[in-house]
Parts: sequence; structure tokens; C-alpha cells
Amino acid sequence: MTDTKFWDRIAEKYSKQPVADQASYEKKLEVTRSYFTPETEVMEFGCGTGSTAIAHAPHVKHVLATDVSQNMVDIAREKAAAANVGNVTFERATLDDMDLPDGSLDVVLGLSILHLLEDKEAAIAKVYRLLKAGGVFVSSTVCLGDNMRWFRFVGPIGRWLGFMPYVSVFTSQELVDSMKAAGFGVDYEWRPPGGRVLFLVAKKPG
Repeated sequence: MTDTKFWDRIAEKYSKQPVADQASYEKKLEVTRSYFTPETEVMEFGCGTGSTAIAHAPHVKHVLATDVSQNMVDIAREKAAAANVGNVTFERATLDDMDLPDGSLDVVLGLSILHLLEDKEAAIAKVYRLLKAGGVFVSSTVCLGDNMRWFRFVGPIGRWLGFMPYVSVFTSQELVDSMKAAGFGVDYEWRPPGGRVLFLVAKKPG
């Protein structure tokens, strides 16, 4: 089973799941919005069913939100229409698919996605290219290497059986190092309660 099929299969169930930690989610929204202006151009990759893109839309000029799953994108479009949000564009695409000019974006969101990529360094490098000078990359990432290194042996079995997608195992420090190696400076860093997720705002030098 490919990861696209996995996400298509669970899209409907995923869309109905409540936010696991509402307080932490609200804090992430608040911190992210501190980097917005009414003229901000945002791209979110791995947008899922679009809740975060829709929540941010009133605070920016436009959000381009993408996901590998067409079913996720279809649900996101329905949610945006129901909320009467018109400045979000949802597309089925991967980050690799995005053919945008370098230096064209103010903010890129990669939430709960970097640990699902087979080459996070390539993704971080592309985000860096797409951002304007002074632009920010906001990410929230499960860093299993901090306290669940054993998952690197279990994950491939679950993927082969179709129970889970690809999941990369790395530490929070390794993620920070990857951001810095790409040229970013870390502007904000926070670990929500639970200890597995690292919320980062990485800034491209101005």
C-alpha cells in the first residue's frame, strides 16, 4: 500500500478526530499568527483536511494548502466552503510538485509532516528557497528519536502491513541541526506537554 492510498483511506475518519491537545494547538496558532500581516502569502504542505489553513485564512492575504491525498483535499474544500472562506486554495500535490518562484512566500507551514517524509533535508532546503528573505518556516514535528528510538524497527513492519505510513525517526536536536544546516536560524522553539513534538519557527535571514 502506498502512503497516498493510506491517507486516502483514513481521510474521512481523520477529519472527524478531535484535536488531541486543544490548548497546545491554540498556542501554536497564536505564535504562528504573530508572524502574519494582512499581506502575508502562506503555503502549507501536508495540510490534511485543512483545519489549520482555514483557521489562519482570515489573518493573511492567501493560503495555498496542499496534501498528497485527494480525499483529504476534497474534505478541506468542503470545509472551506462551509466556513465561507475564499482565500484558501487547496490542491493535491507534494512539496516536490510545487513549482513556485524562489523567494515568493512569506510563511511556509509544515505541521505534522516532516517525520512523514523520506528526505526531510530536501524538503527543508526547498522551503528555504521558496521563502523570501526574512520569511519563516513553521513546523510541528514528532521527534521519535528523543524517547522512542525502538520505533525505527517497528515502523517498517507497520508500513508493510498497511497499518501506518512511512515514519522517520530522528531527535529534536537533529531536526534543529537540519534547519540550521539549510541556512535557517531558530526564531522560536517550544515542546508541548508530552515531550514528543517539537514546534519550531525557523527564520530565513533577512
